[in-house]
Amino acid sequence: MVIAAYLPDDVVNQGQKLALMKICDSADDETRLSKPGLRRLRAWTGVSEKRCITIVTQLVAKGLVERVETGKAGRRAVYRVFPMGVPPIPSNDDLDARFKEADAAPKNPRLDRSYAARAAPSKPAMTHEDIDARALAAGEGVREAGFPEGNPDEDEGRVSPAKPSGFRQGNPLGFPGETPSFPSSSSVLPSPPTPTAGAAGEPGRGCSRHPVPAASCRACGTNPRAARAAAEKDRAESDRHAQQEWLRGYQEDLAQARRVAQERPDDVDAARLAARQAARQGREKAREGQGPPDRKS
Repeated sequence: MVIAAYLPDDVVNQGQKLALMKICDSADDETRLSKPGLRRLRAWTGVSEKRCITIVTQLVAKGLVERVETGKAGRRAVYRVFPMGVPPIPSNDDLDARFKEADAAPKNPRLDRSYAARAAPSKPAMTHEDIDARALAAGEGVREAGFPEGNPDEDEGRVSPAKPSGFRQGNPLGFPGETPSFPSSSSVLPSPPTPTAGAAGEPGRGCSRHPVPAASCRACGTNPRAARAAAEKDRAESDRHAQQEWLRGYQEDLAQARRVAQERPDDVDAARLAARQAARQGREKAREGQGPPDRKS
């Protein structure tokens, strides 16, 4: 299931990856045979029954899944995951290279114009002379700059001066004759008190601005909110490092198991046989313990 989760996007899409992870989750470690059931596949992928069957068919076409037995009423279908071989888990360098290539690729391949050379953007025009030079380079000619000279003809009709008639004349009753002013919000609303570090029990760390830790400073570490945010960030970073260490140890154990299986196949077969015998004996003991008393005697 971990290998299926690391498959790139150009191999499987999101729905196919979820279906493949569920099939791998239900598969046997030795035979790689799986019976996930259509109901479980639909729950993992979140699609309809017809679409779920189509996704499984697409996985079969890609060679990631092989149908061993078809499903019928009352019987689940049997699949074999990775019939052509189990791919290795990619390293961090491979993942970085994959993500860099995906980020550099165009969002829409149909509109990709990487083959066309684009001219560098021109510098912004500082004066009208720059605009004239740009127009000459484009073949448009030079336009005369400045304002039109002279006044308009006196014969043209003008609007006769008059006072507006749509406004009330005079001031309303009670008008003080001055521009009204309103108090600012800062002078009306009280400001909340600044939280102190002593109330939260957090010591100050000091900063370049304050030789002595201030009452509430993020750099000094006396701000409770900043201290909680820093603690949350450190906890998330430690969790991420722990997950990376676990994954790295899992990859090393898997690689070591593969080397042992290649170097000593006889020991691996003997260990598998011993495990099967121990499991068979455990099932027989459990079956004997659940039987009636007269059968024991």
